[in-house]
Amino acid sequence: MNNNKTDADIAFVRALAQILNENNLGEIEVEREFGEDDELKVRLSRSAPAAVQTAAPSPVVSAPAAVTPSPSVPVEPDAAPAVDAAAVPSPMVGTVYLAPEPDAENFVKVGDTVTQGQTILIVEAMKTMNQIPAPRSGTVTNILVEDGEPVEFNSPLMLIS
Repeated sequence: MNNNKTDADIAFVRALAQILNENNLGEIEVEREFGEDDELKVRLSRSAPAAVQTAAPSPVVSAPAAVTPSPSVPVEPDAAPAVDAAAVPSPMVGTVYLAPEPDAENFVKVGDTVTQGQTILIVEAMKTMNQIPAPRSGTVTNILVEDGEPVEFNSPLMLIS
């Protein structure tokens, strides 16, 4: 096993974790292939402990402490209204799409009844289309975003009551 390669992979993961925290991103995913048995796949996420999965010859490296949400993010109680309990937050930074294709009907519209796990929209992040499931069953009472609109991590997307 090449120690320099392992050290470089660890440094790469730490750098990605720093970018995740500094830019308040929800997720970073990277794939790299250079040749036979020389593959690196990295996925860092705020929603679960991050793990780096690498193919031989590099070992699996875990970096959960580096990607925990920063407690230093200031919260100003008067800056914004309280988040509605019915709000569905964006799990990542990206672009929202309300339909599976440009000419297709939207996944849901106001008044629709949805079931937990049903796809309600897509957030494109890093050229990956991420289907966003309904976190609970209920009725869509408001859609708070427009098709093609950029969203931040934790931005409210729609209301399901």
